[in-house]
Amino acid sequence: MAHPFTPPGTTVVVTGGAGGIGRALAERFLAEGAARVIVADLDPERVERTVAELGERAHALVLDVTDEAAVTAAVAAVEREHAPIDLWCSNAGVAAGRDLGAAADWDLSWRVHVLAHVHVARALLPRMVERGHGHLLVTASAAGLLTNLDAAPYSVTKHGAVALAEWLAIRHAGTGVGVSCLCPQGVNTAMTAGDGPTAATRLGGAYLEPEDVAEATITALRDGRFLVLPHPEVADYERRRAEDRDRWLGGMARAWARVRGVGAE
Repeated sequence: MAHPFTPPGTTVVVTGGAGGIGRALAERFLAEGAARVIVADLDPERVERTVAELGERAHALVLDVTDEAAVTAAVAAVEREHAPIDLWCSNAGVAAGRDLGAAADWDLSWRVHVLAHVHVARALLPRMVERGHGHLLVTASAAGLLTNLDAAPYSVTKHGAVALAEWLAIRHAGTGVGVSCLCPQGVNTAMTAGDGPTAATRLGGAYLEPEDVAEATITALRDGRFLVLPHPEVADYERRRAEDRDRWLGGMARAWARVRGVGAE
């Protein structure tokens, strides 16, 4: 069980905060009474526009989450200029490559989906441990609990994000520092805007809105749950996968054949 977290009066940082799930999280934390929300993103114009729309308790931070030195400097700057960070939502993500992908797809996916979380854990968690409180939310994906049939780089690195979040949660148990892992299926964001009717992600059913994901996140944080599952059925899918891996693989192979419009043995 993760350490419960409630937003009122807190300082929250959301990476990938200028759109999609990140924007919805920032907006919801403000609505829940956060003292300030730092909207971190790579695109300066989008960050400034988002902050202007969210209001005076929102603050802009231009940040490349794959740059360890920049992340370390950002943590120090936020705590120096604003207040100690109560919650860091490590939310930035990319959709790079199809099928097995190219070397560049693997490199980018690894740096954004795994190393970005490592960077903030190194920079921020020791500070939180020293204070005896704080929370890290890692945005992974249902693909990190199951798989993504369209893209290996995405699926494999999201598995890595889940594994890292689990490791951090175990290692920080009893310190007052909580770790949660957000694992949605399809969500209507810019990343999924190009998904056609045959996108494998559609196998999971209807896409949620980012606001639905933010609602599920708030509930899970209050309850002190490690896994945040905006699509609750993912828990059942994961259970079936663990109970009979061969059967699950066979079912996924048949689903992939349906997506491609061909028969499966």
